[in-house]
Amino acid sequence: MKTKKFVNIINQASQESKPILAEYCQSFFCQLRGLMFRKSLPDNHGLLLVQKTDSKMNASIHMMFMWMDLAVIWINNEHVVVDLVLARRWKLAYIPRAAARYVLETSESHLADYKIGDELQFEFLPQDQYA
Repeated sequence: MKTKKFVNIINQASQESKPILAEYCQSFFCQLRGLMFRKSLPDNHGLLLVQKTDSKMNASIHMMFMWMDLAVIWINNEHVVVDLVLARRWKLAYIPRAAARYVLETSESHLADYKIGDELQFEFLPQDQYA
């Protein structure tokens, strides 16, 4: 069984915003499942979908079978925010305006914490901190 990885995502441009603790989601099945069927997220938590390279199509998401709206932040390979949206539950698809390698899905309350052009820092946590 593979061990889950977690990463703290810190917005370098906003000292007021708290880091988001996100599950690092790289496998096909993790990305397919995403946050479907969950009714809520703990505060300051999320899911980071990871693609192999920057891409618009591979970074697109759907909101089918979602019971909550999400803040979705698209991030390129240089860890810069390239797009963001309030994703509404049950909407068929969202495609970023620019190519992205990472897709951060978190609570809608965090949408105001990010702007296009913000630089983010990823800090991977040792397994013993979240196991």
